[in-house]
Amino acid sequence: MFISFEGIDGSGKSTQAKRLAATLEARGKRVVLTREPGGSPGAEAVRRLLVEGAPERWSPETEILLFNAARRDHLETVIEPALARGDWVVSDRFADSTRVYQGATRGDLRALVDALHTLVIGREPDLTLVIDMDPAVALARGLARGTGEDRFEAFGLDFQEKLRAGFLALAQDFPDRIRVIDGDADPDIVATRVEACL
Repeated sequence: MFISFEGIDGSGKSTQAKRLAATLEARGKRVVLTREPGGSPGAEAVRRLLVEGAPERWSPETEILLFNAARRDHLETVIEPALARGDWVVSDRFADSTRVYQGATRGDLRALVDALHTLVIGREPDLTLVIDMDPAVALARGLARGTGEDRFEAFGLDFQEKLRAGFLALAQDFPDRIRVIDGDADPDIVATRVEACL
């Protein structure tokens, strides 16, 4: 299976992606744990352009093109080969992030995001888990990491609230693929909820 984790910045999706990958490996599955933007050498180079620097560094349209370039390389060099081998792929973000961040939150660009996805990517995860939590708590957590990769957190709480609404709306758009997990709990409890969904 190809499983993606989505959610606002600081929601705990990265933690849950790692935990699920470890759980699957403990059950004898071969798992590739990856992330977006990034996940392959070429995509990691693009990642730095996207997550570092001033918030106004790129227009939403430019971001969409950069994300698609990174995603295409990631798909070609990591995701598709892993699935062809029979491995499971667990990705910390995929195309739904672009649908929400650039398609709905930073402008009304969803049609452009979807058109480029169809032309350039053409693949959805088998299952997407949205880790949902209070945007104020998630933002504080995300900023506290101090990684220097806080360009999107720098847009502030209002932006994070719009992101949350965008992910919840996306779950309604793709009910057969997307499940919303309550992330306002201890990571062990959230991990149990994730396993129950799977």
